[in-house]
Amino acid sequence: LRSDLANLGFLKFQKESFDLWGIRMAESGGWRDSYRGMSSDNIKGLVLAISSSLFIGASFIVKKKGLKKAATTGTRAGVGGYSYLYEPLWWIGMTTMLLGEIANFAAYAFAPAILVTPLGALSIIISAVLAHIILREKLHVFGILGCALCVVGSTTIVLHAPQEQEIDSVLEVWNLATEPAFMFYASIIIGAAVFLIIRVVPQYGQTNVMVYIAICSLVGSLSVMSVKALGIALKLTFSGTNQLFYPQTWVFTLVVLTCVITQLNYLNKALDTFNTAIVSPIYYVMFTSLTILASVIMFKDWDRQNGTQIVTEMCGFVTILSGTFLLHRTKDMVEGSSVILPLRISKHANEDGFESEGIPLRRQESLMSV
Repeated sequence: LRSDLANLGFLKFQKESFDLWGIRMAESGGWRDSYRGMSSDNIKGLVLAISSSLFIGASFIVKKKGLKKAATTGTRAGVGGYSYLYEPLWWIGMTTMLLGEIANFAAYAFAPAILVTPLGALSIIISAVLAHIILREKLHVFGILGCALCVVGSTTIVLHAPQEQEIDSVLEVWNLATEPAFMFYASIIIGAAVFLIIRVVPQYGQTNVMVYIAICSLVGSLSVMSVKALGIALKLTFSGTNQLFYPQTWVFTLVVLTCVITQLNYLNKALDTFNTAIVSPIYYVMFTSLTILASVIMFKDWDRQNGTQIVTEMCGFVTILSGTFLLHRTKDMVEGSSVILPLRISKHANEDGFESEGIPLRRQESLMSV
């Protein structure tokens, strides 16, 4: 009898504990709220981001084929020739890249930067695989592993990305951009970029790869926030709520133009001075990290997530970084050998007589490959 009473007491305690846990979970929204699935806007942004990577990754292969074909009838681009401008295949590649840029721009209007920006690494996989198949550029086994890591990391981020914030006017974005936290961040970014341009570039720009990349990454984080703001304004305008008469829309447009021009200028300098295999992964790490930080501050992406989701996203990001470095580190390797890449190189033609093209890790970088 005593044993039966003890069992009944234990069962009652279990039931009360379970009921209390259920009440607390209901009050806090429940675990299912953390995994409601992707919103329609996030899905649109995801599709656009993946499409962008497909277009841009493929465009590099098409353009390189066009460069090779043009060089057979004129002066190759590596020594200053422009015969590729008369090659239709090269223009097809440029058109494909433009479509990718447009898709990338549109993706920011629908999905958080935390979701869109890291997916730029998928263009690496597309370029590497197509180069292996079409251009007969051998992909090292560790390069395949790097591609797999990029896919795993991207999938992790997609599954745990925050929902896009509902915004009904560009004025709401302006209010977010003018909050003290983001204004403080923007002030630090602008101050650091100006300091690097004025004081550091003249002395260390040609010898330290981090100088040019730091400027591109710092300014790039602001450009993405402005691109997202402009994309939201255009999305609302096309849906029937005109945002073009707000002066804030044109301010964001001016910021986009200023930041992109600055990025392109110093990214050109970095690619012209240092090895692309060094520039690309470092730029991807710095740019993506600062963009995520800017998005977290301005759009408060992590306020709508729990700790588990945030940590999982960061793990996915680190996985992508690992795959990116591994792919770039081994892209010039053949089985059974290793290559130590110099930090600084001059412009050289490869064995086919064409200047080597790196795989783009940022959309602006892809625009500079001609």
